[in-house]
Amino acid sequence: MNSQLFIALLNPGIGLLLASAFFLLWLNRRDQTYVAIAAASYVLSTLGFLIQDVGPNLPHDLERLPSNICFLLTGCLLVSAVLRRYRLDIPYLAFAAIVLAGAGGMYWFLVEQPNLTARIYLINFLVGAVAVIGAVKLRRIEKQHLVDRLLFWALVVSAANFLLRPITIMWLAGTFDSFDSFQRSLYWTTVLFTQAMISVMFALNLLVAIAIDLIAELRQEANTDKLSGLLNRRGFEVEAAAVLERCRAEGRPASLLIADLDHFKAINDTHGHSVGDEVISLFGRQIALAAGKAVAGRVGGEEFAVLIPGIETGAAKIFAESLRTGLALYCAGQLPSPLLPTVSIGVCVARPAAELHEMMRHADEALYLAKRQGRNQVQVHAPAADDPAAEPLRA
Repeated sequence: MNSQLFIALLNPGIGLLLASAFFLLWLNRRDQTYVAIAAASYVLSTLGFLIQDVGPNLPHDLERLPSNICFLLTGCLLVSAVLRRYRLDIPYLAFAAIVLAGAGGMYWFLVEQPNLTARIYLINFLVGAVAVIGAVKLRRIEKQHLVDRLLFWALVVSAANFLLRPITIMWLAGTFDSFDSFQRSLYWTTVLFTQAMISVMFALNLLVAIAIDLIAELRQEANTDKLSGLLNRRGFEVEAAAVLERCRAEGRPASLLIADLDHFKAINDTHGHSVGDEVISLFGRQIALAAGKAVAGRVGGEEFAVLIPGIETGAAKIFAESLRTGLALYCAGQLPSPLLPTVSIGVCVARPAAELHEMMRHADEALYLAKRQGRNQVQVHAPAADDPAAEPLRA
C-alpha cells in the first residue's frame, strides 16, 4: 500500500469507526434518535471519500457529483444530530435547498462549464453555511454543561474552516489545472487533516453528550418514584432543600404541604393492592399537573409532599384545598364504584431560619391534626407565640 492510498483511506477509516461506534450506541439507546442520525452522517462521510478517492473514474469526473453530495448530506445530518439532541427544530427546507444547490452547481461545473476552483468554493461554502445555521440555532440555548459550549464552538470552528480555509490556501498556493495536481497540493493535505480533526472533534463531543444524557436519566430514575411519577423521598429532600435555600437567600417565602390519603389501608384491603396503586398513581398525576414548578414527591407509602416557593399561608391553603377537593373529580370514572378517595393535608410556611426537616415536622403536625379532626381537610401549622422565628419569610 503506497502512502497516497494510505492517506486516502484515513478519513473513510475514521468515518467507518465512528459510524460503527454510534450505531452500537444507538442499538442500546433507540429512544435517542440523534445517535442514529450521527451514525448515518459518518456512513455518508465514509461513502463520499471512498467514491472520490477509491472508486472508478467516470467521464467528466462525474464520480465527484455523488461524493460531494455525500459530503453535503454528512454536514446536514451531523448538524441535525446536534440540533435534535437539544430538541431544536431541524431546518429541513434550508438543508434541502443547500443539497440541491450543491448537486446542481457540481453538475454545472463538471459538465457544462468545467471549473475545479469553482467546485471547491461551492462545496466548501455550502457546508460552511450548514455549520453556520447550526451555530446560530445553538447560540440561543442555555448552555448548562461544558459539552454544550464545546458543541457550539465546534460548529463555529467548522464554519470558519469551510468558509475561510479555501480562500486562504488558494490565495497562498494558487488555483489548480487538474484534479491530479489538486490531490498533490497543500490544499488537499489540509482538507484531509482538517476533515479528520473535525470528524473526531464532533464525535467526541457527541459521545460526551450521550454520556451526560445517560447519567441524567440514571439520576432521574434513582430519584423518581415510578408509581406516582413524582420524586421519591431522597429526590424530594435534595431538590426541596436546594429550593428552600434559594428562597432563604432571596428573602422569598416558601410553603410546604404534606398530604396523606385517607383510609388507604382500607382501600387496599377492600379493593386490592392494584386499586390502591391506581389511587396513588392518580393522586401523583393530579399533584404533577397542579404543582407546576413546585417540588413534589411521594415521601412515604401514601404520603406526598409539595414545596412551593414564593407563596405564604393563604395561597398555600388555597392550593391545598384545590388538591383536596379536586381528588374525587380527578379519580371519577377511573376507580371501582363507589370508591371516592379523600386526602388530608397539613401546611407549613417557612420561617427565616427553618430547615426542610423542621418544616416537614411542622407540616406533619398539621396533618395529624387534620386526621384527628375527621380527615378530608386542610390544617395549617400555627407556630407557638414564643417561637423566636414566628415571622414567616416575606417577599
